[in-house]
Amino acid sequence: MPLTAKKTRVVVIGVGAVGSTTAYTLLLRERMDELVLIDANNEKALGDALDMNHGLPFLGQSKVWAGTYEDCREADIIIITAGAAQRPGESRIDLLKRNVSIYESITTEVLKYNTDGILLIASNPVDIMSYFTWKRSGWPVNRIIGSGTLLDSARFRYLIGEKLQIDSRSVHAHIIGEHGDSELPLWSLANIAGTELSLSDEARTEIFSNTKDAAYQIIKAKGATYYAIALALDRICTAILHNEAAVLNVSTLLDDYHGVSGVYLGVPCIVDRNGVRDVLKLNISSDEKELLQQSAAKLKEIIASIAL
Repeated sequence: MPLTAKKTRVVVIGVGAVGSTTAYTLLLRERMDELVLIDANNEKALGDALDMNHGLPFLGQSKVWAGTYEDCREADIIIITAGAAQRPGESRIDLLKRNVSIYESITTEVLKYNTDGILLIASNPVDIMSYFTWKRSGWPVNRIIGSGTLLDSARFRYLIGEKLQIDSRSVHAHIIGEHGDSELPLWSLANIAGTELSLSDEARTEIFSNTKDAAYQIIKAKGATYYAIALALDRICTAILHNEAAVLNVSTLLDDYHGVSGVYLGVPCIVDRNGVRDVLKLNISSDEKELLQQSAAKLKEIIASIAL
């Protein structure tokens, strides 16, 4: 934990499967001094807080409680995982209309009490919800961060490592664009210690297909994804709270990024105590640029159809 006079506080809004797992992950890794759980179902938040408090004798000195929006006042990071659940066979984009009204209410309440924290968005479709939150808040873009393609990139690295029988932590590979159906793999930059991947076209197609469809496979099998996204959100929080300047594939507003502007998409960014410090403009192929522009155009079309 950072050694500062001010106690670090993380607020999790929405303690469904993703929110509660994220909160528990943050608690286990002792990322903050204070952890606040907020949910429309206050009984659920109370139950989760009580359950976690009973584990504190095995951990550190974190304080955990079920709170209200007023507790956002002192928060360093506010993680929003609330929203309608993704149904089997439903795309992330299909969630948009059901989630916009929920986010309108949440953002209004948060803004009453916090003006200098960082909003970390995890609800799907995350790129559009991040864009909506940025527009609604009026905050600097660096302090509104979406989870982006960080999890997609982790899935990608895992599958490449599994295929090549190499530790996935040694695989350097990126998924960028939408966290969803129009995401794209950067095969032109994928490598292991700078060496080109020895994968056939068939293997590459299979790996990317399994990466893109991973959420659908998990939702079909058990109803929701939450373990890996909780770890991804924990990674982003750690980069922020420890001022790491870590490179993470989060969602941010792009400005002339290979011809893409005015939309949130997942790309490698430098993340530190102020949120997104910088966006790294990768040297990608012309085909990859075209796919990124198509991903952006798809989201812009959807945004334009909704009165944000």
